[in-house]
Amino acid sequence: MKEISFPTFQLSGKKAVVTGGSKGIGLAIAAGLAHFGAEVMITGRNEEALKEAAEGLSKQGYNVKWKVVDVTKKEDILSFFNHIDNEFKSIDILINNAGMNIRKPLVEIEEDDWDRVMDTNLKGVFLVGQQAAKRMIAQQRGRIINISSILGKTGASLQTSYAASKGGINQLTKVWAAELAPYNVTVNALAPAYIKTPMTEPFLQDNDKYTSIINRTMMKRIGELDEVIGPAIFLSSDASSYITGQILYVDGGWTSN
Repeated sequence: MKEISFPTFQLSGKKAVVTGGSKGIGLAIAAGLAHFGAEVMITGRNEEALKEAAEGLSKQGYNVKWKVVDVTKKEDILSFFNHIDNEFKSIDILINNAGMNIRKPLVEIEEDDWDRVMDTNLKGVFLVGQQAAKRMIAQQRGRIINISSILGKTGASLQTSYAASKGGINQLTKVWAAELAPYNVTVNALAPAYIKTPMTEPFLQDNDKYTSIINRTMMKRIGELDEVIGPAIFLSSDASSYITGQILYVDGGWTSN
């Protein structure tokens, strides 16, 4: 029998970027990446939120850098990746997490509502992923992890633009995986269900909505932020070297119902 080589989840020496990294899922994943040894840079639109997030991680012993970036603006992204080239010299892991939601009935959605969600959630993923991919192709390695949602697969009221954007992310993930596989770059997506975050907190305070979510979930509870970290580290590490083009649902069984 051939000797088994055991994979590692350690990320020492890896350079990672997390968009939308000042709070919620992005911040949790950034902390996880740093914990497993990666050098991490978080981005977002809010300078104060980024400073606060970086200081909070510093108190836990993690040196995480930050940079203000609007992922809807190509000039911002080009400038940011020039900064990455100078600061990190490479990029090994991209967590494409920046996102937003506007919940409205179909007949009440304004064109501006649609554009704001799609520009952040889908165009932003494309623009950032494109620049990361160029560098990963050149260095012949990399991990791209797009943050999707169960709503990229299932339907729900008041989610026209958000669900459309997440469905688009799922398809981008599969296409990019096919294109980048020859360069030793894997592309996967994490698709969480309802996780306790600043974005979902107001929604989850509605007792009827909370009960409906619990009843729909096999595990009969809302997900915790730390339950997204493990799957993100797995997809970022050598342990997932033969996995690409996949949508990993972190949903307590939601999409299996």
